Amino acid sequence: MITDYIDKIFCGDSLSIMKELPDGCCDIAVTSPPYNLKNSTGNGMKDGRGGKWASAALCNGYADYDDNMPYDMYCKWQRDCLTEMMRLIKDDGAIFYNHKWRVQGGLIQDRHEIVQDFPVRQIIIWKRKGGINFNPGYFLPTYEVIYLIAKKGFKLAPKASGEGDVWEFMQETNNSHPAPFPVALIDRIIGSTTAQVVLDPFMGSGTTAVSAIGLNRHYIGIELSQTYCDSAENRIKIARGLPVKLSEDADPTLF
Repeated sequence: MITDYIDKIFCGDSLSIMKELPDGCCDIAVTSPPYNLKNSTGNGMKDGRGGKWASAALCNGYADYDDNMPYDMYCKWQRDCLTEMMRLIKDDGAIFYNHKWRVQGGLIQDRHEIVQDFPVRQIIIWKRKGGINFNPGYFLPTYEVIYLIAKKGFKLAPKASGEGDVWEFMQETNNSHPAPFPVALIDRIIGSTTAQVVLDPFMGSGTTAVSAIGLNRHYIGIELSQTYCDSAENRIKIARGLPVKLSEDADPTLF
């Protein structure tokens, strides 16, 4: 039954767990996968020594995932994940797939290898504020992209189509997850749809669930890291106005 999955976070491999979920169990998927940044030609991120990125949390990878796969394997993994998401959304559903273009070997890598052959209806620009650029070969990158991958029956909520396709939101800073969504960004996405059940197969510290709760929607979350699952569950309790008891070693910035 669908109630076996709604408003729960499943800890484990996203692809394996998605394969266990029933067809059409959600209205939309909203997610941002690991970007594979440590498999990079630039600036010392990939080997963990830090280099010019020594202060970046992603130098240490994610909890339980080092974010370093051969590129062809990474693309196949992400295409397999998108294929499952397409199966899980209803016939009038859509996937909001946040990713980041990057320069690799001196050339832009626009994730075409991942999203090709999927029904990409639109690209939304998420403009971030700030940032540092150590490469004199190109201008400071200040945005990420959200691919709107939609089935034919998908429509936005009434009046939502009046929004532009460039959205400016501050990055989340008070969260020790290395790459958290801003709640306001997810509010914009979910609030622009009539979706009642939102899937996030890379839930991280739980922002998609927190947004869904605030908008009186439901969520299905998947997350590999038990650390992030625990953090997400605590954030969900806070969003629902429930008491939270933190362990002595809990990181309060995850909540």
